[in-house]
Parts: sequence; structure tokens; C-alpha cells
Amino acid sequence: MTVSQPNASLDLKGSIDPKETVSAVEIWRAPVVELLERLSVTHAGLTAAEAARRLDHYGPNSAGQEKKQPRWLQFLARFRNPLVIILLVASGLSAAAGDAASFLIVLTIITISMTLDFVQEVRAQDAVDALRRSVAVKASVSRDGAIEALPTDQLVPGDVVALQVGDLIPADARLLESRDLFVNQALLTGEPYPVEKQASDAASGAENPAGASNAVFAGSSVISGTGTILVCRTGGRTALGDLAASLAEKPPATAFTIGVRRFGVLIMRFTVLMVLFVLAVNIFFHRSALESLMFALALAVGLTPELLPMIVTVTLARAAVGLSKRKVIVKRLSAIHDLGAMTCLCTDKTGTLTEASIKLMKTIDGQGVENEQVFAYAYLNSKFESGMKSPLDEAIIAAKPFETAPWSKIDEAPFDFERRRVSVLVERDGVRRLIVKGAPEELLRLSTHVEGVDGVVAMTPEQRQAFAKTLDGLGQEGYRALGVATRLVAADQSQASAAQEMDLAFAGFAVFLDPPKASAGATIAALAKGGVTVKVVTGDNEMVARHVFAEIGVPLLGVLTGDKLTQMSDEALLGALPQVNLFCRINPQQKHRIVLALKRAGQVVGFMGDGINDAPALHAADVGISVDGAADVAREAADLILLEHDLSVVRDAVIEGRKTVQNVTKYVLMGSSSNFGNMFSMAGAALFLPFLPMLPIQILLNNLLYDLSEIAIPFDSVDEEAVAKPVAWNIPMIERFMLVFGPLSSVFDFLTFYALLFLFGANEALFQTGWFIESITTQVLVVFAIRTRRRLFQSRPHLLLVGLATGVVATAALLPFTPIGIWFGFVAPPLIFYVYLSCATIAYLALVEGVKGWFYRLKPARVKSLRHTHDGA
Repeated sequence: MTVSQPNASLDLKGSIDPKETVSAVEIWRAPVVELLERLSVTHAGLTAAEAARRLDHYGPNSAGQEKKQPRWLQFLARFRNPLVIILLVASGLSAAAGDAASFLIVLTIITISMTLDFVQEVRAQDAVDALRRSVAVKASVSRDGAIEALPTDQLVPGDVVALQVGDLIPADARLLESRDLFVNQALLTGEPYPVEKQASDAASGAENPAGASNAVFAGSSVISGTGTILVCRTGGRTALGDLAASLAEKPPATAFTIGVRRFGVLIMRFTVLMVLFVLAVNIFFHRSALESLMFALALAVGLTPELLPMIVTVTLARAAVGLSKRKVIVKRLSAIHDLGAMTCLCTDKTGTLTEASIKLMKTIDGQGVENEQVFAYAYLNSKFESGMKSPLDEAIIAAKPFETAPWSKIDEAPFDFERRRVSVLVERDGVRRLIVKGAPEELLRLSTHVEGVDGVVAMTPEQRQAFAKTLDGLGQEGYRALGVATRLVAADQSQASAAQEMDLAFAGFAVFLDPPKASAGATIAALAKGGVTVKVVTGDNEMVARHVFAEIGVPLLGVLTGDKLTQMSDEALLGALPQVNLFCRINPQQKHRIVLALKRAGQVVGFMGDGINDAPALHAADVGISVDGAADVAREAADLILLEHDLSVVRDAVIEGRKTVQNVTKYVLMGSSSNFGNMFSMAGAALFLPFLPMLPIQILLNNLLYDLSEIAIPFDSVDEEAVAKPVAWNIPMIERFMLVFGPLSSVFDFLTFYALLFLFGANEALFQTGWFIESITTQVLVVFAIRTRRRLFQSRPHLLLVGLATGVVATAALLPFTPIGIWFGFVAPPLIFYVYLSCATIAYLALVEGVKGWFYRLKPARVKSLRHTHDGA
């Protein structure tokens, strides 16, 4: 095709809005030459400089991606908290009344606290973003005359992109070249069957994208063939822009995030009620209105679990970074929790139970005799097939050389997972032949003849039985097999189609061996011991799968084939699931159905797949797991990408997920016990004290020091028994914990009130100082008891947690003796107070230990499925 020279550059600042340079309809109706001119590009593509300029103008090729705010704006946004704003205003009024020092101290503490939170969260998010970019879907783009792989969000109108099987189509585009190109555009039309696309200038007459045969659209994927496209519309301007935006939006909250949010709201409600009560009491006793307001606001800030989002983000991000070192890339952070809660893993056989080093062992006829003609047919089919080469195709091509020069390809009927076969129409010496390769049972069913040394003859019932027996024998020996059949067609036939795959002449079998993986059996046993059931979902036949199970030493509970599954109702499938751990000859729709049934049965389901056909099941699973090198559609649908195709990597990831949930739970349990207890203590103190139990700036300092000590929780170690079984968010247990351990901490607060008033004769300043020190000491050190279900000294915490906790307690204890302490209204307590503090802290920790043992024995935390927990939340 002749292409006219484009304009030198598209005027992005001219009167024409570049976002409307090419309309949706023009993509398939306008001639290619006109589109190239309108987009100022040739078949060679854009220069890097021009592409960068267009990217800056059009924005990223992602409908749901919003431009990030500058970091300084993100930081300032943290000060939009209404409580913080009111507190700063109130302290500003205090400064106007002459107390400027208090205002500066309040501002400094809030700024430091916000900075700690911001820095931790930004570092964590940056680490996760870097991991996501490392496995981002890429496109083969022509830039500066050379093909390079670029993330799809970097594409702009005018880019020229090469497509191959398995690729996601990254934008709305016009076909420049195509060869046997079949596209799945179910997202566009709802039709699951592939549609053929051809490069053509002929007006298709289509009124909508679904009918445009010379254009492809974002959200589609390549099933077979190759093509070259001209990108015309990107991001939110694509035909599926609105839908793509909704798909790219933040996914629905998981049970984990719902639980975290519910806990935060629960604490906030108690905080608001308690603050209003304390404020009302202070005003009732005619205390300073401004000072009472400052106290109430500081109390609200101190009791609000504002560190919770940061703790969650940092903990999940640290787990994601840790998993990357174990060759697992996390695309969705909350999937780490889902991993920890996973109770069932569905996986294919190849590469997980076997080595995925497939070799062609022999080609035989139906009777089991070596046959070179079968190899020739199999080789031609695999070589001329334009779809994604399967490991079996690659094994055939790699087996030995074969001269294909005398043969030419006319057309093909690409592989699909319903037919489970692929056909190529070839010609030699004017004779055209359809060569079909695929599932041997299907080819035997479609064959009415046999091709042998005597030519093509009708197949007898005895031969059909003998061929089936040969196939069964191969399966029992652990061999995989493909059937090969042919059919002569008219010399003028130019198209291959699925309708022609009938009355075939059966040629024989291509026989392969994929050795079982030695470590697979032990890994499956370890997963089972840890509460994760492994179910194998494969397209192979039953005999081969049974042999692999026997080789790796995994007990076979039950088998369900695709044919039987088709005949089962959803209720029957639900009842059969507990007795089945092997599904054979399963198609994509059945994989999806199995995943949904398992979820309906209350399982938290992981699905491991790497093919085009696995995308629906990956979407449906709680945790979609794919591998680096998988088809784009599979990698895009997955939550986790494995850099190594091995079940042991999944097991490591499961343990990491459980550790993450446990560490977030530690902070939640800390917050529930200390915050709830502090509410009781503040309410009690407000009723009988003639002064504020703590100054507003002391409460804020207390909150800052407490937050500082908790930063180490994401790094803490977790007991082995805590990750031995699936771990899910357990809100009922957290609520019970709060109601038991919150008042327990208040008991020691009231004891301290008594000691300060009646044993030490404390005045206002000494009372506030003493309670500040006791409050920090008990609520920080209790983490060592709460972080484990073991006895306190039987579980070793992370050194960072020990260092920060003891450092914060030491700072609080020594601060009254420093000049800085005077700024906060502290006075030096008598040394005998520290003797009391030591005894009270030891007694408090001992009591917590005793109650903890009773609590977990009486009310064991039940692991609930994500769906049950979601409903409860």
C-alpha cells in the first residue's frame, strides 16, 4: 500500500483539538492514508521525542489512571483532618491570648507526626509501584525506526504497534497489516468466540466497533495470528473508555480493608462520644472553655487510630517487597491478605506437578507403530500455526528437522478451547489438504477413516476400539498425546474452518513426556498441612493425570472430567467438590465454574494459570496467580506474578500473607486495648479531678511517642504456629479483645490516679507528669504481651520493635528532668514514683499475660472465610 508523506508535525496548540483528531467511526471508515496524515506519522512510527510530546498532551494510555499530585500537595492534604484543623485554630486562639509557646509546640508535634506517617507511606507505595512496573504489560512499539517493548500506558495516538497471539490490544487502532488474525472482543460484544480481523481499506459499513473488521479496540485480546496496528485513540477516549475507567478504578474493598475500616469507625465513634462527654463535664465544672476545647480536641487526635492506614500500607508493602525477593511480584496489595486467608488452590498440572520440559518421544499410528507420516503432519500443523505455540508445538518443531519448502500454507482455523484443536490448510504440488491436530479423543470421534500404508480406508468399530485402547495405554504410562488427522479438499478451496473438521482420516498420535517434578508432592503435602487444599484443573486426559499423581505421591481423592461436569447442576457440583481433587479435560468456562463453586462453598480460592484460557478463572478467584512470560491477558488478570513457575514459591507467598495479617492485627489489638482503656480513664478523671488530667500538648506528645513506637510493627517477627493455618480478618475477636483488655488498662490508670493523689500528694503538674509517664509506659510495653499468643518471653520480637519501644519509654521517663520538659508543663517526679511505676508495669503485664491465656482458651479466634467475614462486616 502506498502511503503519502505526513505533515511534519501535528500542531498540538492549534485550533483543532488533538483529542478529537480521529473520531471513533473514522477509525474503521477512513482510508489508512488519511489516518496516517491526520496523525502525522508513517508506517515506521513516531520518534521518541514526538511520542514524549504527545504523551505529555494526551496523558497516559489508561482510562482509570489519574495524574498524581505533587508530593508537597499530598503532604499538605494530610492536614485536612477536621480534628487537626480545629485543634490548630484553637491553639492559634490560645497564642493570640498570649500562649504562643503552646501553639508552636502543638504545630511542631502535629507536623512531626504527619511527616512520620507520610514518609513511611510514600516509601512503601513507591516500592510497590516499582514492583508493579516490573511486570507491567508491554507492547511492541516502533519508535525511531526500531521495535522496542514499552508499557502500554506510554502509547499515544500515532504509535505503530506489532501484535501477536496472547497480546492485549492496548488502544483503539486501525489494522495496517494482518495475517490469520483472530481477536476475542467479548468485553466489547459479549460474544466469547474469536472474530477474524483483516487489514483493509474497504468501508466495512459497520455502525459500531463490534462490526468493524479492519479495526481493533482496547479491551480485546489476540487469540491467534499476527498484525500491525496504528493507534488512533487512547485512554478514556477509546470505545470502551467509560467501561475501562470503571474496570481500572480501585477494586471493591476486600474483607481485610472492610475490617480495618470498621475498626477505625468503631474507635472513632467511641472517641467522639467520650470527647463530648469530657468536654461537657469540664464546661459543667466551669473550667476554661478554650482550655477544655483544646483538651477535648487533643484527646480526639490522641485516641483516633490515625496511624492505622500507614501501618496497613507499610505492612503490606513490606510483604510485597519481601515476596519480590522470593520471586513473587504483587500487583494488588490486598491480595497479600487474601493469600493469608486462602484455603484452596486450583492449579494446572504442567509446570507445577511436572517439570514443563516436554519432549516428543515418538509419533505412532493408531496401533502404536512408529510412523513418520504422522510426524510430518504434526510438524506442518505446528510450524504453520500462527497462534501462540504451545509447549507441545515447540517440542514437535524441536524434535528433528523437517523440510517444509514443498508445502505452502493457504489458511487456518485457529485453536480454541471449545474445539481443543487447530487446523491448517496446506498445499503441495497442487493438492490441498486440511491437517488437524488436537485432543485425541475428539479427533477419534470426528474421524471416519484411517490413513495407513494402504492409503485411506474406512475406520471399523474394531479399529476405533483399538485406537482408544492405545491412547489409554499411553496415559497409563504417563505419556501425553495429541491426535493427528487429515482430509483432502478441493484444489480451489481457500479457507479453513471448524465446519470442515469432519469425516477425517485418522493418522495417529504424537506422544510426549513431561517428567513429574520431584518436589511437587512434598509441596502439596506442606500446603495441605497448612490448611490449603490443592485441586489440579487440567486439560489433559484422566490417565495421564492419574499417573502424575501416583508418581509424586499425592493421594487421589476423586476425579471429575469435563464431560461429566457439563452434565452436572451447580448444586451437584457443590456437593462433589469435597471428594474431588483432580479435574480433567476442563475448558475455560468450566474452570471459571469450578472457581465460583468453590467460592460458593465458603472457600478462599487461589487460581494459578498462564494461558489465554485462564483469564476468566483468574478474574473470578480471590487470588489470581500467573507467571512471568504468561499471555498478556493472564498476567493482566492476575494479582500475583510468579517469576518462577513452582508451587513452593506459592507456599512461601502464603506464609508471607499470613504474617502480614498477623502484624496488622497486632496494631489493631494494641489500638483497641490502649485507646478504649484511655477513653474510660479520661472519662473517670474528668468526673472527680478539679483540673485536666493531662494538658493538650501532653496528650499530643503522648500520641506522637506512641506512634513512633508502633512504626516497627510491620517489621516484627511472627510465631510459627500463628501462620500454620489460614489467617483471615476476625472482627468479632477484635471486638471481644477490646472489651476485655481496654478496661483492664483502665484499672491501672485508676490505680495510678490513687497513688499520685494519696501516696505522693501530687499537685496538678505532678499528676499530669506522673500519668503521662505511666500511660506511655504501659501502652507501649504491652505490645510485647499482645504481639504473641505465647508467653511473653517465649516469643522473640524484632530488634527494631524492642529498640523503639524501650527508647520511647526511656524518653518519657527522662523528659521531666530535661529543660524541654518544662515546655510541656512537666515537673520532676520523686524517685519513689519510678519504683511504683516499675511494680505497676510488671503487675499490669503479668495480669495481661494471665487474662490473655484465659481469653484465647475461652474464646478461640475462628478463621473465617473472606465471604463470611465480608457479610459480617
